[in-house]
Formats: sequence, C-alpha cells, structure tokens
Amino acid sequence: MDRFARRLGIVAGIFCFTLLAGTAGFIVVEHYSPFDAFYMTLITLTTVGYGELKELSRAGRIFNSFLMLLGVVTMLLVGGAVTQTIVELELGEFYGKRRIKRMIDKLENHYIVCGFGRVGRSACAELQRAGAPFLVVDSNPDKVERAIRSGYMAVAADSTHDATLREVGVARAKGLVAALSSDADNLFLILSAKTLNADLHLAARVAEEEAEQKLRRAGADTVFAPYAIAGHRLAQALLQPHVARFLDFTTGAGMGLNVSIEQVMVDEKSPFAGKSLRDMQIRRDLGVIVLAIRKADGQMAFNPPAEAEVAAGDHLIVMGGSDDLTALERLLSRGI
Repeated sequence: MDRFARRLGIVAGIFCFTLLAGTAGFIVVEHYSPFDAFYMTLITLTTVGYGELKELSRAGRIFNSFLMLLGVVTMLLVGGAVTQTIVELELGEFYGKRRIKRMIDKLENHYIVCGFGRVGRSACAELQRAGAPFLVVDSNPDKVERAIRSGYMAVAADSTHDATLREVGVARAKGLVAALSSDADNLFLILSAKTLNADLHLAARVAEEEAEQKLRRAGADTVFAPYAIAGHRLAQALLQPHVARFLDFTTGAGMGLNVSIEQVMVDEKSPFAGKSLRDMQIRRDLGVIVLAIRKADGQMAFNPPAEAEVAAGDHLIVMGGSDDLTALERLLSRGI
C-alpha cells in the first residue's frame, strides 16, 4: 500500500507542477491574469476544446503546443498509475486469499479465534506466547487488517456460517475460541462448531450470566465472563494482594517471568505410566511442582501425595520454568 501511495503521490506531483508551470507560462508569455492563466492551462491539459480566451501570439502558441504535449503525457501517466494501482490491489487481494487458503489447508490441530476484540486479542497473544498454531476469523475487515499487522493469520468472514468454519479447517482443529461481541452469536457459533467437529474443545466468552448455561448446553467446554473475572481479580487484589501477585506470577500476566502453569498428558508409551510421583522424582530432577492430577475419568486430585500413581491418559497440572516443562512433556510422552 505504501508503494501505491508513493506512486500516486509522484504522479500527482507531476500534474500539479505542470499546472503551475502552465499558469506561470501564460502569465509571462501572454500577460494573462493569474485566474485566466490557470483557466487556460486547465483547458489545455484537459483537452476540453473550449478554444483560446483571446488570440495567442506566436510565442504563446509555441508554448501552448508544448503544454498540450506535456498535458497528454501527464494524463497518460495519471491514468496508467491509477489503473496499475487498481489492478495490483485486485491481484494482491486475489493471490493473498489463495496464499492464506494454502496456509490454512496445511493447518492441523490448530486453534480458531473467532472475534478480534479485546478478548480475542488477549487469546491470540497467549496462543502466540505458547507457540500454538492458530488463525483469526472476524467479519470486520479493519480488525482483520489489525490482526495481520500483529503477525497473525487472519481471514475476513462471518464465523457463524458453516461454510466459513469449514474453510478455516474446523474439522482438523483442536480448539475454538468464541469471542464474538454478542452472546447470541457465540451460542450459534458453538452449536455450528460442535456439529462440524464433535471432538473440538470450545471456549466461549459470555457477557450476560443467564447465557452461560445455554452456552454450556450448546457444547461449550469452558465459558468465561470477562467482566465478572475482572471484578473478582480487582477485589482479590485489594483483599488478598499476595494471592493476586502469586497468580500473576504463575500465569506470567504482565510479569515477564519464565514460570507458568501447564497441563501435561501421560502417554501410554511413557515409561512413567503406572508409577508413583515418588518414583518419578519430577521435583528433584526437573524442579517442577505437581499441583494436581486430572485422571482420565475426569476426577481431579489436588496436591497429590507422593504415593499417588500416574496412569496413561492422566494429565498432570504442573508449575515450573518453560524449559523444565518442555523436558517433562518429553519424558511423559515417550520417555525421551
């Protein structure tokens, strides 16, 4: 876009220079008033054929002949630049859409963020921080442009349409964030996404409390009320500031620290499947703290004892440095 603006700026500059030069020429050669000189220059450059304001001298006609030729060249440049800009914009949009479609077709186990408002932007920032593949879908072209400027893959489309969800690979996706501004739109989106991919993990934003249960019944696995959560955190920061700072510390919210809480699944091929936490020695070897174990049947065991046995399919909720958590994930996957 900057290249197109520069090109049009140069052509506009040439046209303005020609207009000023012609006006000055008629003032000097034919002793026209500034207005008559400007008007005569416009007649000459636009070739409207109104004729001379008064009979030109020989010198005036020679000057006007050169001005006519210069005007034709200038108009050709202006028309060519405008046409080229329009064609390049159209082609750029066409090939840009094809390029994005090819990139989307290659995505698997990715996340789809529907809506690029404040909640959607925060979700994208967290997904990017975690290194997870994702793309943004929003019906507002300005928001899509903002997402692209942020370095995200984004498409301008209505995410409540089944065709849009199919185009962004919902059948191959791992999760979807419904962060549209309307609870009704989020409800419709959850229903559509669940129909197209029953295994999709769905997280939805809700504005009104009464819509929360409807979203859950529609298939949302997780429902967040941003205003309620923000109010709770603000009150917690006043009443229990140390707890609030600890949560910020462990989630890395604005702290810039290399510590986080994550979930790690125990693979059936892992040598640690069937062993106790004491035998695994996670804290001693990696410095990672096991906060809870989510069993394969959905039960959650908080602050598990050392004798707690870890089975294949269980998820460990752990806290530690990013490198340590990566090492733990490798150990629990195949013991590498």
